[in-house]
Amino acid sequence: MAEKQQTIREKVSLSGVGLHTGQQVELTFCPAAGNSGIRFRRVDLEGQPEIPADVDLVSDTSRGTTLSKDGVRIATVEHALAAAAGLQLDNLIIELNGPEVPILDGSAKFFIEALESAGIETQTEDRDYYILKTNVFYSDPSRNVEILAVPSDNYKVKVMIDFNSRVLGFQHAQLNDINEFSKDVASCRTFVFLHELEMLIENNLIKGGDLSNAIVYVDRPLTETEQTKLNQLFNRDDLKVTSEGTLNNIETQYQNEAARHKLLDVVGDLTLIGRPVKAEIIATRPGHAANVEFAKKIKQLIKQEKGKKNGEPYDLNRPPLYNINDITRILPHRYPFLLIDKIMEMSESHVVGMKNVTMNEEFFKGHFPGNPVMPGVLIIEAMAQCGGILVLNTVPDPENYLTYFMKIDNVKFKQKVIPGDTLVFKLELVSPIRRGICHMRGAAYVNGKVVTEAEMMAQIVKEKGLSN
Repeated sequence: MAEKQQTIREKVSLSGVGLHTGQQVELTFCPAAGNSGIRFRRVDLEGQPEIPADVDLVSDTSRGTTLSKDGVRIATVEHALAAAAGLQLDNLIIELNGPEVPILDGSAKFFIEALESAGIETQTEDRDYYILKTNVFYSDPSRNVEILAVPSDNYKVKVMIDFNSRVLGFQHAQLNDINEFSKDVASCRTFVFLHELEMLIENNLIKGGDLSNAIVYVDRPLTETEQTKLNQLFNRDDLKVTSEGTLNNIETQYQNEAARHKLLDVVGDLTLIGRPVKAEIIATRPGHAANVEFAKKIKQLIKQEKGKKNGEPYDLNRPPLYNINDITRILPHRYPFLLIDKIMEMSESHVVGMKNVTMNEEFFKGHFPGNPVMPGVLIIEAMAQCGGILVLNTVPDPENYLTYFMKIDNVKFKQKVIPGDTLVFKLELVSPIRRGICHMRGAAYVNGKVVTEAEMMAQIVKEKGLSN
C-alpha cells in the first residue's frame, strides 16, 4: 500500500534571531494542502510573497542556504527544512516576518519539537518518492568534495569530514533510517573555527552570532593578548579553551557532532529537490554549495525521466477527451490565436493537451520565414490555453468567462519548435484553485523531450455578453 503524504495539524510558532542579520524573527509552521510541497512565506512584505523550497531558487550558499524569488530572499533555510524532512512532512507553509530563519541553538532540535507539538496529519494523497535507478556522482576537486547517490530501498545518508586539524580531524556519521533523524541528528549544532568566527564578527557578517548557537573550535594555543581580545570580542571574562579544543561555552554532545551536523545540512539541502528520494547518499567533505549542486543533478534527472514518461504516454491517435469543436465551446479564442487542438486527459489537478504545428500557421509568415521557428511566447500561450480548459471546467458556464494572466515565472526554452512538430502540454496545479485563481506548473514536449517549462498564474473572470 502506498505511503500517504503528511502535513501538521495546526499552526505552531517559535522565535529567535537570524544568524546573519541579527534581527528577531518569528517563524510559524502552517499546515498545507496535499501535493503543494514546502513553501516559505514572507508575512512582513506586501502581498505576503511565497518562495517554494526549490533548489532552482537557491541564490547563495556562502554561509548557509538562501532562497530568492522576485527580489525576495529567505536565508538559512537548511535547518528548518531538515526538521521537515526528518519528520517526513511533504506539505508545509513556513511563515516568517523577516528575511532569515532564526538560528536558535544552531541545530534542528527546536524545529523538530515545534512540529511534533503541532501534531502530524496524514493526508489522502500518495507520497511521490523518486526512486533512484542509477548512480549519480558529483565532485569539486578544488574543495576535495565528492557526493555519490546509489540506488537503495530507503533514504540513507553517510557523511565523512576531515578538516586536517588536531581538534577536528576525520569524523564519520550515518543515518540508516529517516526515522532516526529526530533522535540521533536533529540536536547536533553548527560549528566554526575561531579564526573564521573572528573574521565574520569583525566584518559584521554574523550579527546574530554568539556562543549559544555554535560550537567554536580553537585549533592553536592562544596568547595572553589573544585571550584578552577573545573576552572582549564576546563580552565575557571567563572564556578558555577546553582540552577538546573548543571554547567553554558548550560541550559537544557526541564525539562526532560536527559530522552529524554536516549530515543534518545534507538532509536539509537535499529537501530542495522537491520530492523524497529513495537512495543512499555518501558525502565526503560536503558543504552547502556542493549539496545544492548535487540536488540540482538529482532534480535534473527527475525532469529528464518525467519528460520521457509524460511526453509520450498518450496515444495521440485515440479519440480525445475534447476535440477542437469542444474546445471552441469552452475557450473564447479563435484562429489564429486558438493554439490547442485536443485535450487528451484531465483530472481535478492536471490536464494534458496537444497541438499540431503546421507550416500554415500565420506566425511563420513573419517569424524567421526562411527558417521557421514557433515563437516561445506562443508556446506559453498554448500552455495557458490548455490550463484554461482545466480551470474553466470548474464552472458550469465556461462560455461566459475569460481567462487573464496574472503572472508567469521560471520560463525556460530548451529546444526550438518547428513545422511538423507535435506539441504535448502537461500542466499540474501547484495549489488548489481558489476564487477562480489557478497556479500551475507546466511543460511542453516534442518527441518526449521538454522544449519549454513555465509556472503560470491566471484568473477566470465572468464577463457579460460573451457567447460563441
